[in-house]
Amino acid sequence: MIDLMTDKKHDELRQGEAYAPFANDPNHYHKRFYIESYGCQMNFSDSEIVASILNKEGFGATRNVEEADLIFLNTCSIREKAEQTVRKRLTEFKKLKQQKKGMLVGVLGCMAERLKSKFIEEEKLVDIVVGPDAYRSLPELVNEAEQGQKAVNVLLSREETYADISPVRLDSNGVTAFVSIMRGCNNMCTFCVVPFTRGRERSRDAASIIAECKDLFDRGFKEVTLLGQNVDSYHYALETNEGEPTGSFFTFAMLLEAVAKISPLLRVRFSTSHPKDITDDVLHTMAKYENICKYIHLPVQSGSSRILQLMNRTYTKEWYLAKVDRIRQIIPDCGISSDIITGFCTEEEKDHQETLEVMEYSRYDMSYMCAYSERPGTLAERRYKDDVPDADKKRRLTEIVETQNRLSLESNQRDIGKSFTILIEGDSKKSADDWMGRSSQNKVIVFPKEKIELKKGDYVTVKVTDCTQATLIGKMIQ
Repeated sequence: MIDLMTDKKHDELRQGEAYAPFANDPNHYHKRFYIESYGCQMNFSDSEIVASILNKEGFGATRNVEEADLIFLNTCSIREKAEQTVRKRLTEFKKLKQQKKGMLVGVLGCMAERLKSKFIEEEKLVDIVVGPDAYRSLPELVNEAEQGQKAVNVLLSREETYADISPVRLDSNGVTAFVSIMRGCNNMCTFCVVPFTRGRERSRDAASIIAECKDLFDRGFKEVTLLGQNVDSYHYALETNEGEPTGSFFTFAMLLEAVAKISPLLRVRFSTSHPKDITDDVLHTMAKYENICKYIHLPVQSGSSRILQLMNRTYTKEWYLAKVDRIRQIIPDCGISSDIITGFCTEEEKDHQETLEVMEYSRYDMSYMCAYSERPGTLAERRYKDDVPDADKKRRLTEIVETQNRLSLESNQRDIGKSFTILIEGDSKKSADDWMGRSSQNKVIVFPKEKIELKKGDYVTVKVTDCTQATLIGKMIQ
């Protein structure tokens, strides 16, 4: 699964430079690299793998693109806007490259396969193109590019999970971290490019995931998010001591429990879920452990069963709503968010109204919302005509956004007067006099520091006194 978002959220939340101050000695590295990551959180996680590989090759990170010897854009193909942004940035880097001899520019991630010829041969924007499964070959590709060759590796793999690579935590707050548990996707949703850009689904060795989470906790991190295109379908084949398959699998529910048992002080989140795969076992495990956060991202995409069938989502409107009911039955205080696409091929007004009905019924705390944008190479591009007028897409998206804004405000208003255990993640964006953290339900809460000695990574109980559409406002309970 993938995150879909409004243009504003895409610009503000999902796009940014990656940097890590991982060398105490500024002279430790003789060359510098700079990475910008776009799209879903998997791309940001991949950038941390790339940083680890580059570190071992003598490259250190920099925030200043002008001093970089190596520039990478980790790309996203989910939205046309993202591709336009990447192309614009590459054009800017081309000018910078003309001023600095020896500088190399590369493209990583989901756009690599589809646009490699254009970027390298036609437009001469980049020197290196690397797909999501080929990051281990970066040292050789950089060497080839330094010799004046155009370096490309976009081969997909059925085995690669980077389980043995310890990611460098880029732009880390030292409190929260993402841990990749699987790669690729087998859900051939017709609107989605992920199966073609990231390959088939494969799960990472459970022991390596648990070890990484434990190492993060030992280093002071207090929250991990288990990450995958569809985490609920995680299953790792168990073997005997001799390496023979046992026929049994380590499931996602088992993985959740194992990570939760590392310490009650380690919060556990996960993203993203596919409605068809989230099981009662997962829900009961979430309910059992207090440190497994009570929040599920449950993408619906459309409220129309007819449109869902065209999207190949493999569930109906009624089935989805029954899943929402089941979540609330087992975890009454669970927060739920969603992805919504409006204006998919052949969508009519009655389909749009059904989407609004699902939103009202599910009472989403928040959603990533967008108008359908046909992506080259997807099944929808081959099978259907993108026939919904742009004016209708825009109007329907506006109605969806307005509905979600109201639902978000109503959800936050219901929390006024309640108290929550909050993990302090750092200063509020607006004021250094306030702390910022998130509730178990993934809601941001801001509260005054007062005169109490606290620090990032501490837990504190906060009572909600007010709210905005996006933020809870509270006060620490003495």
